[in-house]
Amino acid sequence: MTDLPADRPDDRPAVRVSDADRGRVHDILAAAMAQGYLSPAEYETRAGKAVEARTTDDLSPLTADLPVDAIAGSVSSTAPPGKAPVQRLIAVMSGSELAGDVAVGGSLTALAFWGGVSIDLRRARFTTGTLEISATAVMGGIEIVVPPDVEVDIRGVGIMGGFDRRASGPGRRPNGPRVTITGVALMGGVSVERKGSAGDERERLS
Repeated sequence: MTDLPADRPDDRPAVRVSDADRGRVHDILAAAMAQGYLSPAEYETRAGKAVEARTTDDLSPLTADLPVDAIAGSVSSTAPPGKAPVQRLIAVMSGSELAGDVAVGGSLTALAFWGGVSIDLRRARFTTGTLEISATAVMGGIEIVVPPDVEVDIRGVGIMGGFDRRASGPGRRPNGPRVTITGVALMGGVSVERKGSAGDERERLS
């Protein structure tokens, strides 16, 4: 992982940045918002500028006032699916998916900015009894599928957007895992649906 573009002396020309550089800044900005350093509106403004950035002069100001080392550490510590509990899913004008036989821990951060995140927990391995999903949808969507046995508590806030709360409630198994969903939907949406395993009849709670 390369370092963020550094400030340059005034007598040197600005250096062109790559897609990897822009992606690196996107990761920092997304993590900064997830950790409370940036508001959703601030993230939206900066992320839009990062997309259009062409040189280091365009990118450097976007992270200049953030504790980059601390935030970058949290981004780089996210392990790939299958090796450790998944901690973060980020979709910036793209898509990100969690599905299948993957481990989830006590917390999972999901961010969709002009993109979509899909979280299917039906085959997930819960390593703790509770999972808190922090879901932030900014002009994007996050879809969460939980199995019937899971208890669901939805506490997210919609700002010109919304959280679908129809899946809230206890699961079929009294001692099953508990999933709490928090976060914000800013001109976006977070949907939560109960489904059985593949091939079963779709199940929803009203």
